[in-house]
Amino acid sequence: MRRYAAVMGALALASATAAWAMTNKPAEPAADSDYATVWQPDPYVTIKHPDWAKEAVLYQINTRQFTPEGTFRAAEAQLPRLKALGVNVLWLMPINPIGIKNRKGTLGSPYSVRDYYSVNPEFGTKEDFKHFVDAAHAQGFHVILDWVANHTAWDNPMASQHPDWYEKDWKGDFRPTPWLDWSDIIDLDWSKPGVREHVGKAMEMWVRDYGVDGFRADVAGYVPIDFWNKERARLDAIKPVFMLAEWKTPEMTRAAFDAVYAWEWHHTMVDIAHGRADPTALYGYYAEADSAWPREAMRMTYIANHDSNAWEGTQYENFGDALPAAIAFSFTGEGLPMIYNGQEACNHKRLEFFEKDPIDWSQGKGCQLGSLFHDLIAFRKANSALANNPWGGEMDKLDNDHPHQLFSWVRERDGNKVIGLFNFSSKPVEAALTDAHGAGHYRAFRTGQEVTIASGYKVLLPAWGYTILAGRGD
Repeated sequence: MRRYAAVMGALALASATAAWAMTNKPAEPAADSDYATVWQPDPYVTIKHPDWAKEAVLYQINTRQFTPEGTFRAAEAQLPRLKALGVNVLWLMPINPIGIKNRKGTLGSPYSVRDYYSVNPEFGTKEDFKHFVDAAHAQGFHVILDWVANHTAWDNPMASQHPDWYEKDWKGDFRPTPWLDWSDIIDLDWSKPGVREHVGKAMEMWVRDYGVDGFRADVAGYVPIDFWNKERARLDAIKPVFMLAEWKTPEMTRAAFDAVYAWEWHHTMVDIAHGRADPTALYGYYAEADSAWPREAMRMTYIANHDSNAWEGTQYENFGDALPAAIAFSFTGEGLPMIYNGQEACNHKRLEFFEKDPIDWSQGKGCQLGSLFHDLIAFRKANSALANNPWGGEMDKLDNDHPHQLFSWVRERDGNKVIGLFNFSSKPVEAALTDAHGAGHYRAFRTGQEVTIASGYKVLLPAWGYTILAGRGD
């Protein structure tokens, strides 16, 4: 009887299961046209780059050290020289008044902001700044400001007027950014709407009233991304802006920033220059760029900036004999190129961060880097494959039989093809290209020598030597 009951129970369960399956069976796949619509990928990047970002080459100005006077007016006098160099986007380090309380050094850090709505009297007046921006625009430049949103100076009026707008430590006191030696600043609390309004409206003022064309955001990842996303939309409603994040992740480029830092690229190149790595160490960076980053995102491939120069080493300390090749690669490989003021004059000095320490421009006599930067910028403009993302050509690996010395690649767009052959080693290399991806007829950068490339093409380069070729592929 128990067996019979068990069998009948099983049959009843099976019947019920079948009935459920008949009434709850999965829907039939949609028709092909609907199916394609459902599974069509959504665009990742929702911002539109300003058109002028296509050929953007950044030039960072440390106003305090850029000229002996250290003023906007003195910097303005240098605009024709920068125009002749070929750069077209001027990035000014923070121009705001600097905090006095807990100041570092005599003059303090430009990243300790005492007032988002004013200018540092060390540099001049608001009228002087407006004059600089207008003069830059008249000569074809765009101007972006370094913007410090994560923290302020201890004596920013907000600290006394709105102490609840700041983060606190375990004792309930104002708190500098944890773990770091940033004792001259205190962190804002970005959960407070008042903080967002105060900082956001200041950014809008500089764009609306002074003609600023965008911002470089200091430690951008320390500020909630929803603020940046909303603020980008508000700024774009005034005029199209360019935004650079001092950060390293793709989500920053979705709705807020046109570009982020290529920190991994920089540090890998320094390791290669010091013999701690060979060119294959770059493979991981470019594999990630191809697979994990949106095509629209720009990543700034820099040799030097204010931080690296002050705290890590000069361009010569970091790159040594590899410096010219590293510069050439930063301007022709996939990336957003930049120059830190003084590089073009072969500056050998770590510029003081908290004191007056003007660049010695006399170092430029006999310096070859200025002409190299000039020629690289002209070469970029002449070859559409070298434009910034998303306009330029993607960088593809060009295989060779000495990959631990020779880093070879090709970029192609609209029939324009550029090949880079870089010996990133301290020994001469004789290598052969082992695929036909680079096949074509070219002229060499600077020399104009005609070169025909095919699979098996022999490459002979001295230590840290390079050849860049431009033409049309077969």
